[in-house]
Formats: sequence, structure tokens, C-alpha cells
Amino acid sequence: MEELQVQMENIITEWQTNGYLKPGMCFLIGCSTSEVIGEKIGTTGSEEVAEIIFAALKKLQATTGIELAFQCCEHLNRAIVVERKVMEQQLAQEVSVVPVKRAGGSMAGHAYRHLSDPVVIENIKADVGMDIGETMIGMHIKHVAVPLRLDNCQLGQARVNAAYSRPKLIGGSRAAYSL
Repeated sequence: MEELQVQMENIITEWQTNGYLKPGMCFLIGCSTSEVIGEKIGTTGSEEVAEIIFAALKKLQATTGIELAFQCCEHLNRAIVVERKVMEQQLAQEVSVVPVKRAGGSMAGHAYRHLSDPVVIENIKADVGMDIGETMIGMHIKHVAVPLRLDNCQLGQARVNAAYSRPKLIGGSRAAYSL
């Protein structure tokens, strides 16, 4: 677990310094704690791993001013755990479910129990995101999602992928994209 803490600290440091995070942005986390410990996704969730990741993300939030969003697993249709204020900012509607280890996942369940005023919503349009264990966060990233290649791309046995979003380029051959 100490190695996971060090790896997570390295990932958080990279996010703090890469220039993609601005105060108020919504940062989406999809996480398979099973994958982190080297097991098949959805089979062996770990509360201890979830705590390490959650604590590191709360530090990232404190230093950057981002808002956190935690994606549930496919058993809850990849619903999202957020603070109530984030739901209101997103103009989202709350759904009635409590994520747990076997339906929602250990990470989302941990977030639900440890956020100050948690709610679950069906959809979100996050500005940036991190996918630990290939949990498929793309459906909840704003258009246009752009892959972000992190130097620290491993947490335990899980691959770590990331994305940021940029505005759509619209127009055609006559369009300009900067002044």
C-alpha cells in the first residue's frame, strides 16, 4: 500500500503541474480498485485502495480548486457521485441509489460515504478526467475529449489514462480559431 501511495502522489503532482486544471473545473475519476490490485475489473474491490486514491484526490482538490466526480461501474449505468453543489452547477437531476462495492464499485461507494453532501446523478460533462483501470470515462467528458499522456501511467497493476476537453472547432475553410 505504501507503493500505491507514492504512485498516487506522483500522479497528483503531475496533475498539479501540467497546467490542465483550473479552479471550478469538474475532474472525473473512474477507478477499478480490483485492477489496481491486479485482479479482473469488478471482482475484488478494495476499500483500502479506494481510501488511498480518495485522500490523494482530496489533496489535489484543495490545491487546485477543482470539483471531484466519481464514476460508478456499469451495474449503476456509470452514474456519477458528486457533491450536491456540483449537481446544481451541472443542472443535473439526482437519482435514488447508494453505490456499494458490488453495485457502483469500491471507489464510488467510498466517495459517497466520505463527501460532505453526496448525491448520485446519471450524467455529467466533466472538463478533465482520469481513468484508473480502464473503466471507460469517455461518455462523461465534454466534447471534444483529448487524450492526455501522463508520465505516471500506472497505479499498482492498473493502467492510468487521462483526458482533457477542448471546445469544438466549428466552421469550415473560412473559419478562424484565434485572433
